[in-house]
Amino acid sequence: MLVTQILSMKASGDIITVAPETSVADATRLLSEKRIGAIVVSEDGKVPLGILSERDIVRELGKRGAAILDQPITELMTRKLETCTTGEDALVILDRMTQGRFRHLPVVDEQGTMIGLVSIGDAVSARLKELAAEKEALTGMIMGN
Repeated sequence: MLVTQILSMKASGDIITVAPETSVADATRLLSEKRIGAIVVSEDGKVPLGILSERDIVRELGKRGAAILDQPITELMTRKLETCTTGEDALVILDRMTQGRFRHLPVVDEQGTMIGLVSIGDAVSARLKELAAEKEALTGMIMGN
C-alpha cells in the first residue's frame, strides 16, 4: 500500500500546524484539544520546519520542569525532520518510523510542500487492511471462489 492510499483512508486531511514562536503551553493545549500526538511547526502551514511531539514535551518537563511551558516550541521541537512522499510504500515508512523511534511523518510533494501527515497508527491500520484483503483473496483461491 502506498502513502497516497493511506492519506485517502484518513478521516480528515487537515494538517494542524503552529508557528515557531508558539509557546509550549499553547502547543500542549492544542495537542490535548485535538487529541493528537504531534504537531508540525511551520511559518506558513505548508513548509515543515520541525515537529513537536508529546514525547518531546514530557522529556523536557522531566529535565527542566514546568518553566519550559513558557518557552517557544523551537526550544523543544525536533528540527531534523523526516518526511515521506505519496509514492512511498507503507512498509518502508513503518520501518523508518520504527528505526528512527518516531511516530509521525509529514508527507511532502516534490517542492517540499506538506500535503498530509501519516502516523504509525495510520500505517499499521493500512497494513492490517492490506493483510486482511490478501487473506480473503487467498482463502477464495483455496476454496475455489
